[in-house]
Order: sequence, then C-alpha cells, then structure tokens
Amino acid sequence: MKVNKTMNIVLASNNKHKIKEFTAILKDVFPEQAIQLLCPADIGVTGEIEENGTTFAENAMIKAKACAKKNYISIADDSGLAVDALGGRPGIYSARYAGSHGDDAANNAKLLAELKDVPSDQRTAHYVCAIACVLPDGKSFTVEGRASGHIADGLYGEGGFGYDPLFIADGSPLTWAQIPEEEKNRISHRAKAARLLAKRLIEWWENK
Repeated sequence: MKVNKTMNIVLASNNKHKIKEFTAILKDVFPEQAIQLLCPADIGVTGEIEENGTTFAENAMIKAKACAKKNYISIADDSGLAVDALGGRPGIYSARYAGSHGDDAANNAKLLAELKDVPSDQRTAHYVCAIACVLPDGKSFTVEGRASGHIADGLYGEGGFGYDPLFIADGSPLTWAQIPEEEKNRISHRAKAARLLAKRLIEWWENK
C-alpha cells in the first residue's frame, strides 16, 4: 500500500516497552505507509484511564475511546497471560497480579509459586492481545491475537518484559525473553492482532 499522506495513530499507552514494540510491529505490517505513532500526552490526554472492563476487548476499547480525537486514529491494546491450570489467571489482571501495577518481578514470582506443584505437561498457557480502534469518523472495532505455549519452571533470559522470561511458545525451546526482539515481534499475540488491525485499517484508509 502506497499512500503519501501520513497515518496519524494515537496509542493509548505510556508504557515505554509497549510503545517500542508497537512501533516496530506497525512498521512491519505497514512497510510502505508513513505512520506517526503518538502517545496520549502528545494530544493532551493526561491522567490514568480506569480499566473497569471484564474482558481484554472491553478494557482495550475503554482506553481507545479515552484517546479518540478528531483527525487521529486511536488504538489501544489490553493483553495478558492466561494459564490453563489456574483457570485463566492472571488474565486481565496480568499487569497487577501481585498487587502493584507493572511489578514484573513480583508478578512472575507469584505465578511460579502458584504453579510450584503443577507438572510441566499441565503448565499450558496463552498470551492474548485485544486491540481496539476508534476511527476519526467515530466507527470502532476490536481484533484479537493469541500465542500458545507453556510456562517454564523458572526465569530464563534478559529480554522482553512482563511474563516473557517464563513463557515458551509452542515449537520453541526458548522463552520470549531469550529470543531476538525481531523474532518475538513476528510471532507474538500483539503482532497477530496488529496484522488483523492493519487489514481493517487498510480497507478503511483506501475507501474513506
């Protein structure tokens, strides 16, 4: 797709890891499109956005609508880890599973403790990413991507963030904290959701 005009996208997040990851993913899925990725502060949106939804999709849409402004495409994701042996926990509470928001070390420690007596073949899990999008004309939609795998018996690797040192995707012997960032950005739940987002945005962009 070749369009001269820049596609201005606001990502409803101040998480520097997520912004970096989204920037790389969007450049990959829109290789020929000029994109300017902005954060909420860039358009005058400040303060915390209360995520009181009961699903990833609901929380993503709450954030996207909070940053929806004229002439901007507003996107937001809500993502997390669902462990089968824990009934889908931590789920939408992944970022604050141990209490404090964004405390990766505490969250990983709690998850390992809860899986202490769970055999390796029962430690299956999947990452989920829902991306909500609000278009300048007010229309909105959500897409979802998943990555399946299992939880390791300890922390491995120095890369990534969140539960990446624990998550081993199907077909790989390494955690997401051990693989190159470029590889993760091709296979992750967020990348899969972003490709679905790209398809919808391209259809809208070419027909608006």
